[in-house]
Amino acid sequence: MAKENNQETRTALDDINDSLSRAELKVQDNKKVIMWVSVAVAALVALVLIYIYLIRRPGVDNADKNVGLADNKALMYDYNSGMLSDSARAAALTDVVKAYEAAAENGYDGGNRAKLMTAVYAYEQGDYEKALSMLKDYDRTDNIIGATSKALEGDCYVNLDKFQEAIECYKEALKISEDNPMLAPYFLLKEATVQRELKNFAAEAEIYQTLLDKYPQYGEENGIDFEKYLARAKASK
Repeated sequence: MAKENNQETRTALDDINDSLSRAELKVQDNKKVIMWVSVAVAALVALVLIYIYLIRRPGVDNADKNVGLADNKALMYDYNSGMLSDSARAAALTDVVKAYEAAAENGYDGGNRAKLMTAVYAYEQGDYEKALSMLKDYDRTDNIIGATSKALEGDCYVNLDKFQEAIECYKEALKISEDNPMLAPYFLLKEATVQRELKNFAAEAEIYQTLLDKYPQYGEENGIDFEKYLARAKASK
């Protein structure tokens, strides 16, 4: 076996050497062509570097700076909101939404996160259409945040009385979460509530049965009697 490996290695090396020899002859015959190709490659590298250092990096820095400013406004709002009058709280919340919305225009990772944060605070503001618009444009790159953002999209649809769309969002959130034991029951409960609103009691019962079978601990930890709600759904058929 060792001899065979050595023979294979020598054969491979011989092939490489032959290729290099042919390439060397080709280089000698095509120096001008190679020179122009090298110039073209160098120009391309230069353009890439210019993009990174003169365009993209400042853009990234600017996006991060703007979303950081919006974060500060959000932190101040969250800290002070309980002490503000209704009108002052509404004004502060509007300021937070506008700051994140402006940051979202910068693009890059910072701008992408700003879209999600705009949606979160727009939802709190009651502007469900704006929240939906931002969520639909948000690039979900993480299964935890991605799943919860999809569920928030479902909540927006619920508040807009678009229940079937909400159900689809909760189902998608469950899929994105990859059955995360902390998140999956939460999404299932949301769907069950909407299914009951639509009087789809069989679907509601099926969800509570799934919760009992797969996530009984969630109910115990959060004081939710899945058996009681399952019995209610069955009785409502």
